[in-house]
Amino acid sequence: MKTLKLLLPLVAAAAAFSLVGCATPAARIKKNPELFASYPAEQQDLIKQGKIAVGFDMDAVRLALGAPDRVRTHTTNDGTGQIWSYVTYETPDGMPLYRGWYHRYYAWGEPIYPWYAGYPGRREHEHLRVIFDRTGHVSTIEQEVA
Repeated sequence: MKTLKLLLPLVAAAAAFSLVGCATPAARIKKNPELFASYPAEQQDLIKQGKIAVGFDMDAVRLALGAPDRVRTHTTNDGTGQIWSYVTYETPDGMPLYRGWYHRYYAWGEPIYPWYAGYPGRREHEHLRVIFDRTGHVSTIEQEVA
């Protein structure tokens, strides 16, 4: 039982580090080399930098930015598309706590980062919104100007 108590935190830490491994464009590219190679050189350069542009498809955006925090649909005269939101979580005074998909992962039914999820006054801040048209390509990128 004592060994299990010692082993459990190590396993949890290893799981957390493995999740962080997909947190960079380089890690996502390494995991999907054929997909990355299918894009033109200009798009590859942007993906490596973690940037996107109008015209990118959903897979290219996922390679560059990772999975979105929220997905919504929108309907226009041209059809139905998706809106991907990327979120930062902040303290009440605006200091970033964490960004991205980290807050969505759980181990043994508990959040991996429970001290952030329960932070008093934690607020959500959408820092990037990517709007896809009905064909699944980026039509609009909305982000704050620093």
